[in-house]
Amino acid sequence: MSVLDVEQCEDKTIHTARLKVVHENMPDEDEIVDLAELFKVFGDSTRMKILFALTGAEICVCDLAEELKMTQSAVSHQLKILKQAHLVGSRREGKSIFYFLADEHVRTIIDQGREHVEE
Repeated sequence: MSVLDVEQCEDKTIHTARLKVVHENMPDEDEIVDLAELFKVFGDSTRMKILFALTGAEICVCDLAEELKMTQSAVSHQLKILKQAHLVGSRREGKSIFYFLADEHVRTIIDQGREHVEE
């Protein structure tokens, strides 16, 4: 797609009142960067499969690996990324570690994203 394929204003007037509203609602740069990093985490299909799996139940690494047809090491690597992004939590039960969605916000993001792509 070239620049010519994108519609542009014919009138180059700056709409000051609209820009003021945009500016007042714009988060600071650090928050924008953090939000972009969060959405990068969601941008991986394996991590999305893990998150979808966790919407149904707490699951241990070995069960996730079985469901996703991956090694436990590969699943653990993805879980580490999800945990660092505060999207999943974990708890120990005997020799097993069970993972779960960190909170309802994660479920909401997934549900709303799914609704959007199904429209």
